Amino acid sequence: MDANTGQPDFLALPSRPSKPRASGVSHVIDRGLTAAATRATLKAVSTSIDIWKFGWGTSYLDKELDQKLELLTAASVLSCTGGTLLEIAWIQGRTQEFFDWVVAVGIDCVEVSNGATGLPISAKRQLMATALERGRIVLSEVGSKDPNAPVDATEWADEVEGDLAAGARWVVAEGRESGTVGLYNADGTLRDYIVDTIESRVDRDKIIYEAPYRAQQAAHIQRVGPRVNLGNIAPAEVLAVDTLRFGLRADTLGLSTTIGIS
Repeated sequence: MDANTGQPDFLALPSRPSKPRASGVSHVIDRGLTAAATRATLKAVSTSIDIWKFGWGTSYLDKELDQKLELLTAASVLSCTGGTLLEIAWIQGRTQEFFDWVVAVGIDCVEVSNGATGLPISAKRQLMATALERGRIVLSEVGSKDPNAPVDATEWADEVEGDLAAGARWVVAEGRESGTVGLYNADGTLRDYIVDTIESRVDRDKIIYEAPYRAQQAAHIQRVGPRVNLGNIAPAEVLAVDTLRFGLRADTLGLSTTIGIS
């Protein structure tokens, strides 16, 4: 038994960095949890969660937002707005008000996307610059939410490189909470060529792959190991994702006999 964690330690498992970590990041999506449910989730698995994204525009309507932000700060989990909220603010000409509000309530990160509105790249980069000027961590997002939009791996890689150069700490590769667009085919299977193209040009530690479903999470972990950054994880599934990272589930069983994979 580990004296620090109280967990069993008789199995040989792959390593995963402790927080704050640059790889093996788990980014969860909050679809509208109560403060009580947030508290319970963090009590159970806060050491496994790095980023807590308030999906879409939920943060704008969440009457318990202040309580939840206090809980996240105490648990050393970064809070983040959903990209769609900023896109809506941009459409309405209210981006200054958006950033004033984010700073006032104390949200750590801003996701800057253009997948819902077709926001021009130039405007996206200006919003990133504004977020950085206001002291926020930037997560940019690449890819359209439209299932009929063409997917060009080279264009994705170009945008990823540009966003990182513009100051994004991480770039989120679009998969939506449905897991059927962007990175994925309509049946949810991974478009490997997109990942291969992006990783041939940038450090994979800078990419968060949206992967809401077990098969998708397993596919990414099988490709590169437990230190892959995964996003759009349901709060209730954080522990299950950890079992995939450590080879404690049939989908990634081989990892538990391959120590130190990265």
